[in-house]
Amino acid sequence: ILVLPLHISFEEEEYLDGVNLSHTEFYEKLIESDELPRTSQLPPFEFEEAYRKVTEAGDTAIVITLAGKLSGTYQSACIAAEGRERIFVVDTMSASIGSGILARYAIDNAHLHAGELAALLDRRRQDVCIIGLVDTLEYLKKGGRISKTAAFAGGLLNIKPVLTIENGEILLVGKARGSRQGNNLLVEKIHACGGIDFSLPILLGYTGLTDVFLKKYVEDSRALWENGTDRLDSTLIGGVIGTHAGPGAVAVAFFRKK
Repeated sequence: ILVLPLHISFEEEEYLDGVNLSHTEFYEKLIESDELPRTSQLPPFEFEEAYRKVTEAGDTAIVITLAGKLSGTYQSACIAAEGRERIFVVDTMSASIGSGILARYAIDNAHLHAGELAALLDRRRQDVCIIGLVDTLEYLKKGGRISKTAAFAGGLLNIKPVLTIENGEILLVGKARGSRQGNNLLVEKIHACGGIDFSLPILLGYTGLTDVFLKKYVEDSRALWENGTDRLDSTLIGGVIGTHAGPGAVAVAFFRKK
C-alpha cells in the first residue's frame, strides 16, 4: 500500500500532508494562522514515478483517489496512467474517510484480478455514504464556500451544518442548533441513506486537536451502533479536508444497506 500525499502550504512553507507535517501539527498551525493554508493537487509526474516502480517490479496497481469533482488529482492519475495496462484508476467520488473505507474494501477483495477489482470498486462506490457535522462556519467562510453574512449569522445562532458528498460533490443536507441537535441530525441522515451495512468497513473521523466532539457523538448515537458492531475505528482527518472543515468537525463513512 502506497499513499501519495497532497501538498499543503502555509505562507511560503510547503508540506506533504501527513509526511513532514503531522495531522496534529497541521491543526496547531491552522488555529494559529490568520490565513487559510493553500492545498494543491498531485501533478501527473508524481503518479508517473510511482507507476514506474510498479511496472518495473512486474506488479499491478489499483489507484484510489478522492473525487474528481473535488480535486484535479484524479485527472493527474489518469493522465499518468495512459498507455499503462497494469494501472487501474478509480475515482471514489468521495473524500477522506469515504475514500478510506473504499480502499479498505479493496484490500478485503485483493484476491480478485485487478481489472475485476477496479470494476467492483466502480460499482460499490455508489453505496459509500459520508456524513459530517461542521462545528464552525469560519473556515468555510475563509475558503469562500459561504458568505461572511451567512457565517456571522450562523455563529450567532450556533448553527452547525450537516454535509454529505453525493456523486463527488459536497452538499448541505441540514442545519442544526448546537452539537446535540447536530448529532441527532447525523443519525437521522444515516437512516435516510438506508442505514449502515455493518458487515462492511465503517470509519469515523474528526478534525482538530481533540476527539472530544467525536466521543460525544458516539455516546449520543449509541443506539445506532450497539446492536451492529462492538468496534468503531476512528481517525484524525488530514489537512486537505481539514483546511475547509476547520477544527471540531465529526464525520462517519459507511456502506449503505443494499
